[in-house]
Amino acid sequence: MKNIILKYVIEEFGNSELGEITYDTSLINGGYIDSFSMVSILIFLQKTFNVKISNEDATPTNFDTVDKMMKLINKYKL
Repeated sequence: MKNIILKYVIEEFGNSELGEITYDTSLINGGYIDSFSMVSILIFLQKTFNVKISNEDATPTNFDTVDKMMKLINKYKL
């Protein structure tokens, strides 16, 4: 699942000028994504993994890295 998220983030928001994106790359502080991008990622995660992420968990902190997104999905998959 983590590779699916990473692939999506790289394809949609990768920018060679900013450097390579890995599982622990800070996407927000690194300038890869903004609040509008977060909405796209939220929709992708919910559709792809069949989860409903609450507004309380849809925070920049939870979307800052692929690893954090994976933890968020696991929270809702249980």
